[in-house]
Amino acid sequence: MFPTRQLLYRHPSAIVNQVVSIMLQGHPFDASLAASTSINPWNAENVSKVIRSVPIFFFQPPRSIGRQNNSLRHRTPLRQRNLRLESQKRQRGSLLLGPSAHRDPSRIDLGLSKSMEFFYWVESHFGFAHNETTVKEMAIVIAKANKVRNLWDFLKDMSRRQSGYMITTTTITCLIKVLGEEGLVNEALHAFYRMKQFHCKPDVYAYNTIIYALCRVGFFKKAKFLLEQMELPGFRCPPDKYTYTILIGSYCKHGLQTGCRKAIRRRLWEANHLFRVMLFKGFVPDIVTYNCLIDGCCKTYRIARALELFDDMKKKGCAPNRVTYNSFIRYYSVVNEIDKAVEMLRKMREMNHGIPSTSSYTPIIHALCEAGRVVEARDFLGELFDGGSIPREYTYKLVCNALHSRNIDLLDGEMHRKIEDGIVSRYRHVMKFKPILYSDNSNSILLA
Repeated sequence: MFPTRQLLYRHPSAIVNQVVSIMLQGHPFDASLAASTSINPWNAENVSKVIRSVPIFFFQPPRSIGRQNNSLRHRTPLRQRNLRLESQKRQRGSLLLGPSAHRDPSRIDLGLSKSMEFFYWVESHFGFAHNETTVKEMAIVIAKANKVRNLWDFLKDMSRRQSGYMITTTTITCLIKVLGEEGLVNEALHAFYRMKQFHCKPDVYAYNTIIYALCRVGFFKKAKFLLEQMELPGFRCPPDKYTYTILIGSYCKHGLQTGCRKAIRRRLWEANHLFRVMLFKGFVPDIVTYNCLIDGCCKTYRIARALELFDDMKKKGCAPNRVTYNSFIRYYSVVNEIDKAVEMLRKMREMNHGIPSTSSYTPIIHALCEAGRVVEARDFLGELFDGGSIPREYTYKLVCNALHSRNIDLLDGEMHRKIEDGIVSRYRHVMKFKPILYSDNSNSILLA
């Protein structure tokens, strides 16, 4: 039994942290714990903070991308998950891949049970009246626990209460987003079609959310069907520019991931067709739309179309950014037109369209090393370092090996030391969140 000392209530974060610690220790939420509080500290904000903390402490495994500070880290393409098949594999002790690979089912069940216990505890012992915000946060926790049946039971229970505004379109839209991120896209589509059961009408944001979830797992036919439904004359939710941008970006990205030339051509044709439809309907493409198309054209060696889009966006007053220039830099580096890649790099800085980063310099340095222009590669490595960025270990070793093979040593000792210290610091920072396996006999500069 948890000791009946008073819960802290003077600062909101103190009461939230103490309740989360109670959950982690597995203590029950009962009348004795409620009696230990001198005043009622619960409002919608504090209750939401407690519920929102549950997935962080109970659901995310140590190897999760969500525990890493780098939000731009590459993610494996999502696939539609089969919860029943995952449960059978877990019972047999088979290998699990995907989002549930390193999750602990017992810890997830503990977090879900404690959050539900807390949800009803503040209502029964403190007279707290749950509103749309707290119900939405609780439903999101259930969705992140992948308990679909419990989710619908909870929503039905909340919808039966006298205040019928508990379940809103925003609540269902957030659930669609969470289910899509968890790889449960069929369940997300089911939630979209069950909006009417809770007297909710989908808006354009709900349509965009479910279309994005469908495109992430490659369900383009279902996404296109929803778009055609939105394009019907007089439909209450006509598509906006974000609807077309989601589909254009997904066609370009997913088509390149297939590796099939026919599929790539088909997806890129669909993306360009939607772009023209978007212009015909009077929508003004933004920088994200142009970047998706330009990147898809560059990666499929359609440089003429990419340059046409590049000129078009500048005529329409849409200034290109670093992502736009990086697409051209990668293309010109791959086809060994290094001078044009360098020209794009200089133009980005001269036009003040972005600050070149490691992703801008790396393709040029690799192409220069492959072409035997080692001294120029060294100059660009120094320029990258002078700009405040640390090169990747592979890039740094590539330049050093190229210089060594030609008996050239133009990197001074101070630069050597600072670059190596920066790479080691980066590795140690990442290893706090996800272990990196490397062989002892490798040439890695990572120190023990």
